[in-house]
Amino acid sequence: MNIVVLVKQVPDTESPRKLKSDDSTLDRAAADGVINELDEYAIEEALRIKEAAGDGEVTVLSMGPEKASESIRKSLAMGADKAVHLLDDGLAGSDALQTSYAIQQVLGRTGFDLVILGSESTDARTGLLAAMLAERLGVPQLSLANKVEIDGTSITVQRQTDYGFDRVEATLPAVVSVVEKINEPRYPSFKGIMAAKKKPVETLGLADAGIDAGQVGLANAATEVVDFAEAPPRAKGQIVTDEGDGGAKIAEFLASKKFV
Repeated sequence: MNIVVLVKQVPDTESPRKLKSDDSTLDRAAADGVINELDEYAIEEALRIKEAAGDGEVTVLSMGPEKASESIRKSLAMGADKAVHLLDDGLAGSDALQTSYAIQQVLGRTGFDLVILGSESTDARTGLLAAMLAERLGVPQLSLANKVEIDGTSITVQRQTDYGFDRVEATLPAVVSVVEKINEPRYPSFKGIMAAKKKPVETLGLADAGIDAGQVGLANAATEVVDFAEAPPRAKGQIVTDEGDGGAKIAEFLASKKFV
């Protein structure tokens, strides 16, 4: 089975994040880059599917700047077999719609039986890519999966919902987005880290992947950031002194903030 995992490098959520004043795009150089957390669950699930089948290949596909190679190498250290890095300055500022187009073009080159990705990224949080990609590829989308089962060309997932889960079935090839409850990602072992140095990473530019430069990049994006402002500093908290009426004071405070 040919499994492709989409991996995005995002700014560490523990670091301050900000937008650039000149073009309103995320300043990726201002924070440490890490693998998008939900994509780590996608990598783990791909590895488990391969291990359960006893054969197959897991390919990591990442679209991003040169710095994204760090996350690619960690993915390979976790156990992925090879990687494709879509790297081109012309991609900078691409929105979700353009990203789905660019990835579709690469997948047409690599082929796939199953595409797995996290249900959203911690930087953009659109949650749109899986649906857009499935539509472009003309294959089923199985979203918010907290369990995946494959039997031949049949795939079944438990789709997480507010009331429990739905059981959704489809036929491969397909696109699956996963949630954090699906598994526990493994840590790269020393052996895996050393092996990752020898695993193949193919770097593609726009022309290599057959991507039309007029359909990607900030200047051609279908969406834009019109305005933004820094979050205001956190206000000083209010201390409630309990003099026998603490409960009433807290209730009054919560009511004033319309929490109750």
